[in-house]
Amino acid sequence: MKKHNPILNGPYLIWSAAFIVIPLLVIVYYGLTDKNGIFTFENIIKMGTPENLKALLLALLLSLIATAVCLVMAYPLALILVKMKTLATGFIVTIFIIPMWMNSLLRILAWQTLLERNGVINQMLGFLHLPKLYLINTPYAIALGMIYDFLPFMLLPIYNALEKIDPNVVNASYDLGANRFQTFWRVIFPLTMPGVISGITMVFVPALTTFVISDILGGSKVLLIGNVIEQQFTLVGNWNVGSGLSLVLMVFILISVAVMQHYDKETGAGLVI
Repeated sequence: MKKHNPILNGPYLIWSAAFIVIPLLVIVYYGLTDKNGIFTFENIIKMGTPENLKALLLALLLSLIATAVCLVMAYPLALILVKMKTLATGFIVTIFIIPMWMNSLLRILAWQTLLERNGVINQMLGFLHLPKLYLINTPYAIALGMIYDFLPFMLLPIYNALEKIDPNVVNASYDLGANRFQTFWRVIFPLTMPGVISGITMVFVPALTTFVISDILGGSKVLLIGNVIEQQFTLVGNWNVGSGLSLVLMVFILISVAVMQHYDKETGAGLVI
């Protein structure tokens, strides 16, 4: 058995310290101190102000909606791709991956062009003599941008989990008298829970913390907690309040990840009887 060389861990440890540990310590320091460096909880308590609490609750709501819609859309699509079993499957999966290679900002700017009042969608509706849709600068536009931007992160884990299922397990379920729904609910879905949990985490966390999507598609009319934190750092220049709000947001993220991991351990290992 080969011995592990600790020297090989050096670059990883340096990278982790420089880009993960140190920035987190800086955020913790600023979040728990005032401008004079005195310890305080005031920066964290400011999350309870009406404006910040409204931004947090709206961010949570839109994140949950985007996660749920991505799951509902991605799971059937992943099932279809797995059942195709043709050379075209890889091509179709690549189509969903290609947008991830493009800068996220450019993709959201494209949706701004589509959704604006005189955009492509409204021009097409006007050509068809249909009423126009005024979605830009609304929570609906932000939710749509989240769903579009994060859908591949839900699709790929579920697709990989479905591909790993042994067809003999599914056939055994049919041989034992289970119908399609029973086979899906008691065999297929439990076996894909690790992929589902991974997809939910990969969609919910960035959706909760995003500020670019709400900046572009929501304008200044819709503020999420990510926008509030970003403004504290860039516009107001108050790193202490911005860091304090970031700490509260990190607690929400850690709780959601812990719940998902616990649920994954409880349900992902076995079948539902």
